[in-house]
Amino acid sequence: MTPNVAAAKEKLAHLEIDDNPVTIKNKSRDFFWYSPVLKTRLDHVVGDFVVSPRNEAEVIEVLKVCYEHDCPVTTRGAGTGNYGQAMPFSGGCVMHMKNMTEVKEVLPGRVIVEPGCLLKDLDAACIAASGQEIRMFSSTWATATIGGFIAGGSGGVGSVRWGSLRDLGNIIRLRVVTMEEEPLVHEFTGEELARVSHAYGTNGIITELEMPLAPAYEWVDVGVAFDDFMDAAKYADDLANEDGILLKLATPIEAPVPYDYFQRFKPYIRREQNLVMLMVAPQSIDAFETFTKRVASAEIIYRSDDNDWARNPGHIFEYAWNHTTLRGLKFDPTITYLQVRYGFPDHLEKVAEIRKIFGDEVPQHLEAIRGNGKIHFAGLPIVRFTTEERLEEIIRIHEDLGCMIFNPHRYTLEEGGRQMADARQLDFKREADPKGLLNPGKMIAWDKPDWSYETMYDYSGMRKAG
Repeated sequence: MTPNVAAAKEKLAHLEIDDNPVTIKNKSRDFFWYSPVLKTRLDHVVGDFVVSPRNEAEVIEVLKVCYEHDCPVTTRGAGTGNYGQAMPFSGGCVMHMKNMTEVKEVLPGRVIVEPGCLLKDLDAACIAASGQEIRMFSSTWATATIGGFIAGGSGGVGSVRWGSLRDLGNIIRLRVVTMEEEPLVHEFTGEELARVSHAYGTNGIITELEMPLAPAYEWVDVGVAFDDFMDAAKYADDLANEDGILLKLATPIEAPVPYDYFQRFKPYIRREQNLVMLMVAPQSIDAFETFTKRVASAEIIYRSDDNDWARNPGHIFEYAWNHTTLRGLKFDPTITYLQVRYGFPDHLEKVAEIRKIFGDEVPQHLEAIRGNGKIHFAGLPIVRFTTEERLEEIIRIHEDLGCMIFNPHRYTLEEGGRQMADARQLDFKREADPKGLLNPGKMIAWDKPDWSYETMYDYSGMRKAG
């Protein structure tokens, strides 16, 4: 195929088009720079123009026109992902969903919403309409969109109670448009949801979501300090397993990360102290206090409902998940991170073994999550980066110990996941995107089905730097 980008752009000129080079570059980037590996490979990536549809009909028009002219289309929300997943490797059209923000209907236990709605705005609308809130969100709640969260995320704040996004019940319905000569509209539920959830927009464009809700609470943010990190990790694990205590977050972070990187916590914590950050439902506070008093090594240093700190730290979830790394990068731009799964039942033992091996080279950051009814840990440890070779060695050591790595230093679906093709997503791409124009370069199974994963995938269709 020979893309005719200029012709596609001209035919779409009656829509909201951005062709300013400065803003196109900005809208062609996500938080890929968390990774020094991706920073060196993707820094040059830029689209040719940006179009911002106002409704599903305009989405269909964009896809139809770009299909006709063999023009790649990369869809994005706020661009808060960390893997290059919303970056147009082959140039072409960037389809920005900023105008599709309507909260269409709030119902008991569910909400119907367009993909460009910010998570914070969705929460506000649901609370105002019904006293309900979204179950789960990323730490970029203030800036990320619900469509981007579903297309690129896997879990977040709320996973301690609700598990991962792809667990049954955490997405109710997705409305999806294909990129064909005559685009089709599909309504996916049940098993079909896995076709497009966490698929980076490689095989269809989400135009409407139906998501579950839960009762909204004035969550109490809490910080609990420990002198020993494994005491902190066991405390978080045990607390999250208390069936009668409702949590939305349980995050143990190893010293010296809280002292070095969390400036509003720094006056109230010693550098050698470890921190567990919690979101506790108000009706569970008495039980939380009772539980914590039983743990001699626990020291409550912060509560949002009883706070006399000189500077309010803000939402505690904005120190958790990938915000931990973001805050660290502001003080030390040489660090990076990993994504690890410490599976039940030996998650605590695996964490302890990793700490013995790496020490301060890989300070631990854990997130308590629920899977199959069992609490275990997702790890987002800080890595004191030196070389790509050492980073690869650190990853191999984790894997040799049985710790699953979801590699944030790769830009493809497979390498950032389980290093294997998802047949459901590949089959739907063959059906829904026959020319392979949707977010090219992100699905290895489409480009090279026999890829061995022994080395980093290098997408041959990526527009060269310069």
